[in-house]
Amino acid sequence: MRLLVTGGAGFIGSNFVRYWLTNHPEDTVVNLDALTYAGNPENVRGLDADRHIFIHGNICDAETVQRAMEGCDIVVHFAAESHVDRSIDGARIFLETNVLGTHTLLEEVKRRGDQIKRFHHISTDEVFGALPLDSSERFSEDTPYDPRSPYSASKAASDHTVRSYFHTHGLPVTISNCSNNYGAYHFPEKLIPLMITNALRDIPLPVYGDGKNVRDWIHVDDHCAGIEAVLLHGKIGETYCLGGNAERANIDVVKGILAILGKSESLIQYVEDRKGHDRRYAIDASKAKAELGWEPSKTFEQGLTETVQWFIDNEPWWKPLL
Repeated sequence: MRLLVTGGAGFIGSNFVRYWLTNHPEDTVVNLDALTYAGNPENVRGLDADRHIFIHGNICDAETVQRAMEGCDIVVHFAAESHVDRSIDGARIFLETNVLGTHTLLEEVKRRGDQIKRFHHISTDEVFGALPLDSSERFSEDTPYDPRSPYSASKAASDHTVRSYFHTHGLPVTISNCSNNYGAYHFPEKLIPLMITNALRDIPLPVYGDGKNVRDWIHVDDHCAGIEAVLLHGKIGETYCLGGNAERANIDVVKGILAILGKSESLIQYVEDRKGHDRRYAIDASKAKAELGWEPSKTFEQGLTETVQWFIDNEPWWKPLL
């Protein structure tokens, strides 16, 4: 089988490329990535060139997409602008990449008729809005969309576009909405890698607001296994929520990193809160467990310890990105 993976040099995409090539030795992956600031060729260095074909290009460019999709059976669509802070400062690129780029891919799938057996779209729990801290409610596949940032709005629009191509054109699509990922190759602007790399350099760890915002964390390896389960067993036209069953307040995550590294909590520095900062996210992944037989295998404590160790061991990877 031949897969087109968009955004395969980014954090989650590169982990998925490595995961798929390792677990499906008969398959080939075509990796289409624009190599913007968060796309890093180092993330896929050393992969078998006969089974990993890299194409430098933008998903908004129809000719590039046509070339990349040639001979492929499955499309796994990771490519996206994904940082909330950056979307607040400038939303246009988020709309171009996340909405128009997704549309370009869907149009090429449609043009190819029956060639593409599945188009899987990677989305986020942020499209569902926010949950109160004092609630046990969790997001599910039936939760109405209520995006709060330009980033989440652009992802919501891309989700709706994918579904429209299923209903209108009969395209073989699936969607997954995941909670916050962490793990190896995580670009150091996001919470966990930023805190780790700052702590390793003994510089302040900036925490938004009161630090009590809660996220449900999923290790990137578990997320990759969840995507694999959707590709192999997911029903066409369906959405699957993939969460880590690991709700943690940001401040507790930061303190956990400092404890693993043996660093003082005096490094914590509270800073002005992000605009429109959603208070809590949480995923109900019971549908994925019931229909796909998938559930996360790593506890947050195990995954966080492994992630901290990866950054300790891979300073030559992250230091040039700072």
